[in-house]
Amino acid sequence: MARVRYGARSEAEIAAARTASSKLPDIWSTGVVAVWESDPDAVAAVLPPPLKPTARPLVRANISKVDLPGYPLGAGSVAVAAEHGGVEGWYPLVMPMTHERALIGGREVFGEPKKLGEVTVERDGLVVRAALARHGIAFVEVRGAVSGDLPLPEPAQKTDFYFKFLPAVDGSGFDADPVLVHCVRNEKVRKLERVTGDVVLRESMYDPVADLPVRALVEITIGEKTTDQKGKAVERVSAQALLPYIHQRYDDPQQILDGPPEGSV
Repeated sequence: MARVRYGARSEAEIAAARTASSKLPDIWSTGVVAVWESDPDAVAAVLPPPLKPTARPLVRANISKVDLPGYPLGAGSVAVAAEHGGVEGWYPLVMPMTHERALIGGREVFGEPKKLGEVTVERDGLVVRAALARHGIAFVEVRGAVSGDLPLPEPAQKTDFYFKFLPAVDGSGFDADPVLVHCVRNEKVRKLERVTGDVVLRESMYDPVADLPVRALVEITIGEKTTDQKGKAVERVSAQALLPYIHQRYDDPQQILDGPPEGSV
């Protein structure tokens, strides 16, 4: 009988796939990063407990292109500075990706708020433009010109915070208490330049980052970097405390709060 591809994989096949994924080479991306100070009350308002604001109400937009062989990828995020258990890091609100393949692992394994979207990183001489767009709206756009080289930072660890959960089958909340994940990234940079420019936030009902206004621009950079990441589930969190923030993950939260229609498959 011909192999049934939906059938069970052998232990050897599973082990080979695990080994291959653990030996990936460094993958370098070219990206624009903009950091700004925003309204402290607005930043605090988007943080689900037990995350807390840091001393500075910072917001970061990261917009990158990854030249994967035969599979170029656009990846981005908009995140706010946060703290948990003495660890400072970033809490991403939205992470547009240009391909489904980049969504699956991040959402299902780490709980990343990834969504399909459009990612633009353009450079023409010294002129730089980068944008994140969904539903036809470039809700974040970074524009400017390269104004000089920056010293390369030492390899560093950076932490992102995610909430991993499964909506309940009956639409009543979650199947189990959500998990707070610390995702630690080891980052290496091989090129870094300063950009003089500005950040434009456009109104979008699906990606309302315009609620985090630019009060003071901290920096804009363009560079080449590579990262790896490891996640750790650090604690279970209150389902009732997280439920008011569940709309952050979905364009239409009603889909998961109503439960499935009768007779649906």
